[in-house]
Amino acid sequence: MAPLRYEHDVTTWDGDGPVPNDVLVSETSTAEGLLCMITDAIGAPLLERASHLRVISQMAVGVDNIDIGECSRRGILVGHTPGVLTETVADSAFALLGAAARRLFEGEREVRSGKWGPWEPFHLTGGDLHDTTLGIVGMGRIGRAIARRATGYEMRVLYSSPAPKDLADADHVSLEVLLAESDHVVLSASLNDATRGLIGASELRLMRPTAYLVNVARGPLVNTVDLIEALLSGWIAGAALDVTDPEPLPRDHPLLSLPNCLVVPHLGSASVRTRNAMAALAVENLIAGLEGWSMPAAYSTAG
Repeated sequence: MAPLRYEHDVTTWDGDGPVPNDVLVSETSTAEGLLCMITDAIGAPLLERASHLRVISQMAVGVDNIDIGECSRRGILVGHTPGVLTETVADSAFALLGAAARRLFEGEREVRSGKWGPWEPFHLTGGDLHDTTLGIVGMGRIGRAIARRATGYEMRVLYSSPAPKDLADADHVSLEVLLAESDHVVLSASLNDATRGLIGASELRLMRPTAYLVNVARGPLVNTVDLIEALLSGWIAGAALDVTDPEPLPRDHPLLSLPNCLVVPHLGSASVRTRNAMAALAVENLIAGLEGWSMPAAYSTAG
């Protein structure tokens, strides 16, 4: 924040957790720039009162919490932080995939609960990563980084996206083919009107009963009620979720009681180096917008 404070008057939220919406709306009403998080709702109620606002800089790649159309209509620039978190999120995707497929979290719970017994040859056996088929839903920067890692495991890689990419080691297929042929499915698509609820009952039923689902994108890509049914009924073997819908999950949520579902609290980009890089880029975007310069990472509706 130091470079921002050097040139501008800065007000920050110092409380625990996200900024209460009424405080955010009030403070933004006189602001020219806003540095926000994915937990902040930046829609018409806020923008209608923010008559001086010229620049919004989000410390995240996704901007589904921001009404981009309304910002465009009002001439408000929007920046985000792509690129700097790509490799870290891809690392997290494989960490979650490995934990789910090898049932590591089930084993860890067993040890902590005092249920670790003598070794048995087929106890907690799961799936392999090597020589399997990985399906990636959404082949942007993060999807490509996941695909690169898959080659090290000698995986066949399928992907679905609105248009094929120039990729030598991955095959573009329909979502239906991807779900039916993959041993593991990783969601890395952005959340928008076309992808909200993308994975529901019919899609989950297409997956193999031995397959695992990993979500490192956004919770609402998946219909939560349908996912619970899939896990309970054995439509799929398990799931590992970095993001959920709702988020955070209440302590008594059904997903948290399922032994074949690993849930972590949105840690995909949570390395010290990456979060520092995201913060720095968010500040650079905000300063550039306020000064009338080109943002290092302006959000484009073209992706």
